[in-house]
Amino acid sequence: MEHRSLSRPPAAGAGALAFSGSLWRGAALTSAALTDPASPYGPLGPPDAGGVALPEGFTARVVARSRRTVTGTAFTWHDAPDGGACFSDGTGWIYVSNAEVGAGGGGASALRFGPGGNITSAYTILSGTSRNCGGGATPWSTWLSCEETAAGHVWETSPWGGPAVRRPAMGRFNHEAAAADPVREVVYLTEDEPDGGFYRFVPDAWGDLSSGTLQVLAAGAATSGPFTWEAVPDPGGSPRAVREQVPGMKAFDGGEGCHCAGGAVWFTTKGDGRVWRVDLLGGTYALACDGGVAVPGRGPLARLDGITGSSSGDLYVAEDGGAMEIRVITPDGGVSVFLRVSGQSASELCGAAFNPAGDRMYFSSQRGTSGSPSGGITYEVRGPFRT
Repeated sequence: MEHRSLSRPPAAGAGALAFSGSLWRGAALTSAALTDPASPYGPLGPPDAGGVALPEGFTARVVARSRRTVTGTAFTWHDAPDGGACFSDGTGWIYVSNAEVGAGGGGASALRFGPGGNITSAYTILSGTSRNCGGGATPWSTWLSCEETAAGHVWETSPWGGPAVRRPAMGRFNHEAAAADPVREVVYLTEDEPDGGFYRFVPDAWGDLSSGTLQVLAAGAATSGPFTWEAVPDPGGSPRAVREQVPGMKAFDGGEGCHCAGGAVWFTTKGDGRVWRVDLLGGTYALACDGGVAVPGRGPLARLDGITGSSSGDLYVAEDGGAMEIRVITPDGGVSVFLRVSGQSASELCGAAFNPAGDRMYFSSQRGTSGSPSGGITYEVRGPFRT
């Protein structure tokens, strides 16, 4: 493994956490919310030259392509771009992106932007790992890159480069995403298994993930109700897998993206196309959005992947395949299409994240038009996002 230092300039903050949004009204959404196709941004226009359809006032540009040199740099962008986040960098910002490549070919790279949005540099921040899928930013400006393998780890890396550090106390399992909660001083973790758990890591000292307690959400079989956090006896997963160690663990069908805001944490499950909401104040969980219900003329939310939030309280959910859309879920329960990518049906959308100002969104099409990991495309969308 290549280890790089966790240097964190004191003036920089995690832009991904700066837009935590407000607490949604009500404990859960109903399936009926999916029948309202109204969008806060209006209808999509025709696809642009790159196949991206956006509402009026928004534009998209390609900022990086797999196996090609990033414009203005000598750096070659990685294959299969996946989870990502933005970090403040003085008057500019940094977008980090995972590489979901197996057999030690994974890792993460970074794009550094100046104040006007021009790319000033690009570089590797993690290498030698496997299937780095999701992850999450921390309040101390590091990126948690998660390995999606049965014996996967969380790696803590710096957006500015330097040695990365493996965090075994956070569990060894099929990791997907991570979301830091600075109020309760924990990190939430999803697991991409058909019977995966929803976890939280309680560090012994906030800001230091080298030691602590891994817990899993325990509850009944219903889609809502009270829950408890139960300690996982052996986070290393030996001899039994982590998700098999707590008999009362609530099983979720393919945990994917995770986003913490105010007194709640949301996460998606790919297997059943659902968005879940955990009420951290009330100690209950609920099905926030049932993707199995089709939006008229659009079809159901299919194979939900990453989820991120904006300062307006809106949630943006990307699809792993399906209609290749990023949809917006508003605090009043509306679900609508924000963008659609055409001509890339063998790919998936991932890595959605906002820059610190909230006027640019970054995301990737993991396999692009070719359907191959070498065809990945990373985009920037600009426009009048709700704040």
